Amino acid sequence: MSTAEPVVILGDHQIARSVLIECGTRAASALADAGVREGDAVALLLQNDPVYFELLHAAALLGAYVVPLNWHSSAEEIRYILSDCCPIALIGHRSLLDNVGSVIPDAVATFALPDPGRDATADTGTWRWRCWAAFRDGFPAWDAPARAPRGTMIYTSGTTGRPKGVRRQPMTAEQVAQNAALLRQIYGIAPGMRAFVCGPLYHASPGAFARQAFQHAVLTVLQHGFDPEELLRTIAQHRITHLTMVPTMFVRLLRLCEEARCRYDVSSIKWVTHTGAACPPEVKRQMIAWWGPVIHETYGATETGPAIGCDSEEWLAHPGTVGRAMSGTTVRIYDEQGRVLGVGEIGEIYLRTEAYSDFTYHNRADQRREIDRDGLVTCGDVGYLDADGYLFICDRKRDMVISGGVNIYPAEIESVLVNCPGVRDCAVFGVPDEEFGECLVAAVESDDDGQITPATAAAFLQRHIARFKIPKRFLMLDALPREASGKLLKRKLRDAYLQGAVSVDQR
Repeated sequence: MSTAEPVVILGDHQIARSVLIECGTRAASALADAGVREGDAVALLLQNDPVYFELLHAAALLGAYVVPLNWHSSAEEIRYILSDCCPIALIGHRSLLDNVGSVIPDAVATFALPDPGRDATADTGTWRWRCWAAFRDGFPAWDAPARAPRGTMIYTSGTTGRPKGVRRQPMTAEQVAQNAALLRQIYGIAPGMRAFVCGPLYHASPGAFARQAFQHAVLTVLQHGFDPEELLRTIAQHRITHLTMVPTMFVRLLRLCEEARCRYDVSSIKWVTHTGAACPPEVKRQMIAWWGPVIHETYGATETGPAIGCDSEEWLAHPGTVGRAMSGTTVRIYDEQGRVLGVGEIGEIYLRTEAYSDFTYHNRADQRREIDRDGLVTCGDVGYLDADGYLFICDRKRDMVISGGVNIYPAEIESVLVNCPGVRDCAVFGVPDEEFGECLVAAVESDDDGQITPATAAAFLQRHIARFKIPKRFLMLDALPREASGKLLKRKLRDAYLQGAVSVDQR
C-alpha cells in the first residue's frame, strides 16, 4: 500500500480510504436491495471500526439517515431507539447484536460483522445474523444518481427523559459550503493532517471529527477506549497532528507521573479541539503549558452543531470562556420572561448557526417547538456574554441549585474540587432539603492513594469558594458513572443517592 494513500488504522489493521469508498458504493446497492430508500434510517451498533466510513458513504448515496447506537446501552434502551427510528437495516458487530438480539424487530434486515480483532471468516457458518461483508460483496457498485445526503440522526443522551433523534433536513448548496468552512475552523483542517479519534463514533463530536478526518487526513487512527498513556504513545508513534478530546481526558493525562508524561514526544500536535463538558480553568492552563497554544475549545450541541469557539490565546485573555460566536452564528441570553439580557447578565443560552439546516426531533415536533425562541434553540445551559462577546457557561439549567434562595452553579464547585489533591474526578448536584429547599452533595472519585476524605475536601473548598457553596454531604466513590464519551451521568448518580443506593458522609 502506498504511504501517500490516505489510510484508516485500528490497532494493527489499516485500510485505504479508496477501499472503504469502493466498499461503500457496493454497500449502497446492497442496502437498496434490503429495502433502504431515500429518507429511511440505517442503524449501526458498532464499536469504533473503519467500516463506519463505508456505511456512511453508502447511506449518503441513498439519501438515508445513519443512526449510530450507543453500544453501552441496555437491551431495553436499544429497543426503544429501534422502535422510534424504525430502521430498514441494522449493521453491527456480532457480539453486540447477540447481546440485544431479543429486542431487534423481525422486520429489520440485520447484518453482522466480526468483532474487532477477529478473523472475518471465523465461525461465519454458525452466526445467527447474516454476514455483512458476504452480502455486500454480492452487489455491483451503485451507479444511480446520488440522493440528497441526510447525514446522521444522533439520539440525544436522554438526560431529561427518553432520548430524542435529531433529524435534519437536507442542506442547501449554500449550507454545504458554509458547513465545510465552519468545520475547517473548528477542527483546524489542514493538508497532511494526521488525526486521532479519541472517542466513540456514536457520539456527536468524535463522529463529526472522524468524518472530517476521513475526508481530509492522510492518516486517521481509531481506538476502542481511552487510556492516557496509550494516547501519548499513539501520538508519538503516528506523529499525530489533530485530535478531539473532552476535559475528562485532560484530567487523566495530567494525573500521569512526570516520568510518563516526558516519555513521549508530542511535539507533532498542531490542533486539539475539546468540547462536551466544562473544562476546569486550572486544568486547561496546565494543558496549554504542556502541549502549547494548540488547544481550541468549541461549544454547541447535537441540535446546534459547533457554533462557539476560541483558541488558546483568546482563552488565556478571557479565562473560563467557551469562545465567541463563529461566522454565521447568532447567540442570545434570555431570562425566564423571554427578555434579552445584557452584558454580564446570567440567563438561558439560545443560539443558531446558518451552517446547519434546521432539524426536528423525530416523532416529537412538539418538543422541538419547546426549545425554540425567536428562531434560536437552547441546549439547556445557563450563562452570560461579556463585553467582548465571549460566552461563559455557568451550568446546565436543570443542574442549578437554589439553596436558601440563592442560585448556586455546581459546575463552579466542580472546577475547584477537581484540583484538590486526592480527587480524580467529582460531580456536584442538588437534593431536597427541609431547611434550605435544596442542599449540595459532592460525589468524589478518589485517586489511587485513596487519602481524600470529606473533611479534607471541604477544607480545600473553603480556601477557594464561598462557604455557602461548600457541599453539605459527600459521597466517596470508586468511580463516577460516565458514558464512554466521558460525559458524566449526573442524573443516574443523583437518582442512586436519593434511592439510598450509595452511602453518604456528612462533613
